[in-house]
Amino acid sequence: MSDGLGKRIEDKRDDLVALTRDLIRIPTLNPPGDRYRDICDFLERRLAPNGFDCQLIRATGAPGDSDRYPRWNIVARREGTRPGDCVHFNSHTDVVEVGRGWTRDPFGGEVEGDKIYGRGACDMKGGLAASIIAAEAFLEEHPEFAGAIEISGTADEESGGYGGVAYLAEKGFFDPERVQHVIIPEPLNKDRICLGHRGGWWAEIETRGEIAHGSMPFLGDCAIRHMGAVLDAFEDQLYPAMATRRTEMPVVPEGARQSTMNISAIHGGSDELPKDYSGLPACCVPDSCRIVIDRRYLVEEPFEAVQGEIVGILEGLKADRPRFDYELREINKIIPSMTDRDATVVTTVAEAVREVLGKEPDFVASPGSYDQKHIDRIGRLKNCIAYGPGVLDLAHKPDEWVGITDMVQSAQVMGRALEKLLLV
Repeated sequence: MSDGLGKRIEDKRDDLVALTRDLIRIPTLNPPGDRYRDICDFLERRLAPNGFDCQLIRATGAPGDSDRYPRWNIVARREGTRPGDCVHFNSHTDVVEVGRGWTRDPFGGEVEGDKIYGRGACDMKGGLAASIIAAEAFLEEHPEFAGAIEISGTADEESGGYGGVAYLAEKGFFDPERVQHVIIPEPLNKDRICLGHRGGWWAEIETRGEIAHGSMPFLGDCAIRHMGAVLDAFEDQLYPAMATRRTEMPVVPEGARQSTMNISAIHGGSDELPKDYSGLPACCVPDSCRIVIDRRYLVEEPFEAVQGEIVGILEGLKADRPRFDYELREINKIIPSMTDRDATVVTTVAEAVREVLGKEPDFVASPGSYDQKHIDRIGRLKNCIAYGPGVLDLAHKPDEWVGITDMVQSAQVMGRALEKLLLV
């Protein structure tokens, strides 16, 4: 990296801290999708004075979009002085629920030592701030650059990204003729380059029974007992089978290099009683039980086999277990995504990591998906990575934080990558 750009970014340390704190203080909770317009307006006020042409785009009709909770996104573009490639930094602006266990104000942006605390500090408002500082410093150091720089702040990544990057990709914002390189500053550690992610399949399984009086269960059919048989079959057949499958993708942490499945919800029988209800529950045999499965699968596993394995277990129970009946409803499906190691954005950022940090980067893949899936499948743009500050293990945790020095150094890596891609 040029000494001038590196020093500019270091000199902007206080600005980087202030920007990150300001972003944290906008509680863009998702669900339901609070204050998306507020954060887009904030980003426009920040970027427009630096010559960025800002578009605010509502994902009208996308899942979750409503007049009460509109899905707003911002795409800001700064053109260079001559033709060249476009480098796009994409960050999601939404954050997950706060949860219990915090010892600090989740939206206070508190600074202690080298850390900034708050919901979204790590995932991923620190990365968004770092990309803005990198771009601003680059523009000051190299006003006569080729191509274009884009910065986007997008909605709903935490709930699938369909009101954010997916919508923009459908509208052509990630067309390879328009954008050539995408860097997503997700918190994968400052010395890691994330090439992609595993696949995911979410589905609801419902077992059915027949309602009857709880004192005479033999006159009904207990859907919860049927679901118990499903769970037993998963324990006996599915989990042991998944444990034998390993991927060649460099997925981190190590436990995610095998197939996994989480049962994320279960409900059976009567509706949950209100907290202010002081009576007793009714005595009924439950005629319905539902679970939601979160199946993460490997690039080596065809989706049809993943789905067929679950269906096979259910059909086997239907054949062997009296009165067993079920319904399987797909909620969402994500195909694994993986950028080639020799892609330009990969080799460029890797070289920048070596020059700024003085070490070889680790090449990894994410255990969960992020918005690369939409840039890849809908946008048809393969030249995409995740690279940003923050420790992945802190995402969604209480007392979430991001390191200030990590943000500065990540911004320097991003700035060096801009020099390599746009100074031609």
